[in-house]
Amino acid sequence: EVQLVESGGGLVQPGGSLRLSCVTSGFAFTSSGLRWYRQPPGQERAWVATISEDGALTNYQRSVAGRFTISRDDDKNTFYLDMHNLTPDDTAVYSCNAQTYWGQGTLVIVSP
Repeated sequence: EVQLVESGGGLVQPGGSLRLSCVTSGFAFTSSGLRWYRQPPGQERAWVATISEDGALTNYQRSVAGRFTISRDDDKNTFYLDMHNLTPDDTAVYSCNAQTYWGQGTLVIVSP
């Protein structure tokens, strides 16, 4: 059974930081590109970041570039999204994705 389980969301003040984790199992993690998406309230889900199979390449949505970092730990079948200098516009449900598989999402709220 394939599982992707996010954690790390929560309430944070503007300017703060969070680390999201996606623990996975049941598929070929080390040969998969990995992605984070987010869905702000009342909006459609949008792509945030990608990391390549070997971790050498990353790509970011323009609004998060320079503030967010995607990384992976192949020994743990886990990948991460480090988020810094958060703003209220980053409020969303964040979901991890690999191949056709999705996590359930974790809510990030950025508010004073």
